[in-house]
Amino acid sequence: MGVGQHEVGQASPDQRSPLSPGEVASASDRKGLREEVGQAAEAAVEQGRQFVDSARAQATGFLDKRKDDAAQSVSDFANTLRDACGAFDDRGNVPALVQSAAQGLDRFADDIRGRSIAEIYGALEDRLRRRPGVVAAAAVAAGFLAARFIKASAADVHDAPADHRGLPEERGPRYARPHVTADRA
Repeated sequence: MGVGQHEVGQASPDQRSPLSPGEVASASDRKGLREEVGQAAEAAVEQGRQFVDSARAQATGFLDKRKDDAAQSVSDFANTLRDACGAFDDRGNVPALVQSAAQGLDRFADDIRGRSIAEIYGALEDRLRRRPGVVAAAAVAAGFLAARFIKASAADVHDAPADHRGLPEERGPRYARPHVTADRA
């Protein structure tokens, strides 16, 4: 047989199938496999880092836009307060109080514009860590309000069909309130 030729039915060393259960891998096979797995793991980790970096950049861009919108809303509210203050000119200290509130809102809007998202998040996190009781109370209140909202929404959906709207009397006899008469009381 010539170079590179093999008998029919035999694979060349490059084309061998994976080891059968009875075969023992040579040290070079194990080393090559270990290198391939290591390279694949490094490639996967690098792709994961690129994905996280891309997601972080997109989230930061989105939050920066929302941050600017929020600052503008606060500033607009301060201007609205100033405009509405004219109605209170004859009320003594009220205009001074409203002007002070508007100035505080303007400072808050400038603070929002002047900070990065990371700085705002860090400051918020510091404040929340200093007052865990306030955080717990806010969480309890939010949970209570969410439960009430869900309960009320579920009752409305369960009681009334989607095609009937309006007052109970307009929905038909099934949904009408019972009338109390003198003989029923």
